Amino acid sequence: MSQENEHHHHDQTPHPDKAAAGNVLKDPVCDMDVGKDSPHHTEYGGGKIYFCSEHCLIRFQKNPSVYRAKHEQLAKSDKPEVRAPPKEIDLYTCPMHPEVKQAGPGSCPKCAMALEAETPAAPAGTQWTCPMHPEVLQDRPGSCPKCGMALEPEGEAIEVMRKIDTLVVDKTGTLTEGKPKVVAVSTVAGGDETEMLRLAASLEKGSEHPLAAAIVNGAGERGIDLVEATDFESVTGKGVKGSVDGKQIVFGNIKLFEELKIDLQELVAKAEAMRKDGQTVMFVGVGGKLAGLIGVADPIKETTAEAIKLLHQDNIRIVMLTGDSKTTAQAVAAKLELDEVVAEVLPGQKAEAVKKFQDAGRMVAMAGDGINDAPALSQAHVGIAMGTGTDIAMESAGVTLVKGDLRGIVRARLLSSATMRNIKQNLFFAFVYNSLGVPIAAGALYPAFGLLLSPMIAAAAMSFSSVSVIGNALRLRKVKI
Repeated sequence: MSQENEHHHHDQTPHPDKAAAGNVLKDPVCDMDVGKDSPHHTEYGGGKIYFCSEHCLIRFQKNPSVYRAKHEQLAKSDKPEVRAPPKEIDLYTCPMHPEVKQAGPGSCPKCAMALEAETPAAPAGTQWTCPMHPEVLQDRPGSCPKCGMALEPEGEAIEVMRKIDTLVVDKTGTLTEGKPKVVAVSTVAGGDETEMLRLAASLEKGSEHPLAAAIVNGAGERGIDLVEATDFESVTGKGVKGSVDGKQIVFGNIKLFEELKIDLQELVAKAEAMRKDGQTVMFVGVGGKLAGLIGVADPIKETTAEAIKLLHQDNIRIVMLTGDSKTTAQAVAAKLELDEVVAEVLPGQKAEAVKKFQDAGRMVAMAGDGINDAPALSQAHVGIAMGTGTDIAMESAGVTLVKGDLRGIVRARLLSSATMRNIKQNLFFAFVYNSLGVPIAAGALYPAFGLLLSPMIAAAAMSFSSVSVIGNALRLRKVKI
């Protein structure tokens, strides 16, 4: 490369959009494009500077240092600044205290509940739309850019419900009443049941979990006075830890105790026997050692057995998805004659379990009531929330059973089939009216029969078409579900 060409590259800025196309440079006076074939140029700083006109050349020669500084600044600004894309920060919030927000998962400082992703992405295939502007669609929750209303999941649940062949159900609050009660308290040899229950209930006062409420209520029924716990920590899907009266207390399932390397051997057999009776067993540790266990039972809803029977008659495969132990889950499943059990599932794994059924080619509905069920409800083809459950579960679902009665799923399927049948009938009516009316109104029969449809009759026929469709749709009110 010659010295002159080398200076051209360093001393005069190529136009960023055209530099590759040819010798297009920038006039340092007016910033206009200029070619190397311009007759207006001058030697400066050991290289040639090109101008668009004699006027700019003269101005440059009068005060070259000013324009040279401008020219160098322009050269810097024309170079695109390469920046790493900003890392997206996931915000987590507490379902019970939405004002609590932080970057990344953790526990709520107010109630110790596990924080949830603030705006979890909806699973593939789920679309969110505006009730007022149905043309607005996006793949995650948000606000309508036109009117600001909160977007809602598309109303496809009523269409898909009739195609469902697998129903995945949560246990607590869905199959059961969601009101567990303490039915057994047992300690290691030489232990004090009342004291152990007092320590466990005092710790659980800081938790919002249904089982925590059962422990606190159980202590209250026994007239046990509770104290405040400190250093409370919730371990999602496993249990809680903290300090009560200066003692380190651990309360939770086997996974938590295995994680803390606390030996459970003394009460393993007793715990298994309680699970076979359908109880949920939680262990209590004091000072790093096993102190005992507490058995909690949640009565099955009176309507659950009938609902399961009706769904089986409709050829629906029913799968129970629960975080309980396999023994407890199998005991409940045996009573209700369920088809399959997926037990010991952590909250974050429920959506994955639903997806496995979908990947196997099943049309899946998920029924649940809790905060931890929300991702699975969104993942399923149809999410079904219990009206007696949490708001976040109902927001994630396409169908809400107001009374929390699973028999409503059977009625929803009947309504789905009746609605789709009615829609097809209405489409047929509209097609027939238009197929016959439009050609006649256009004069298709006039050459052969001299028949021409009066505009008034055509208008009446069109109105009758609408009345027929509306009247047929109103018949849905009389469908027995």
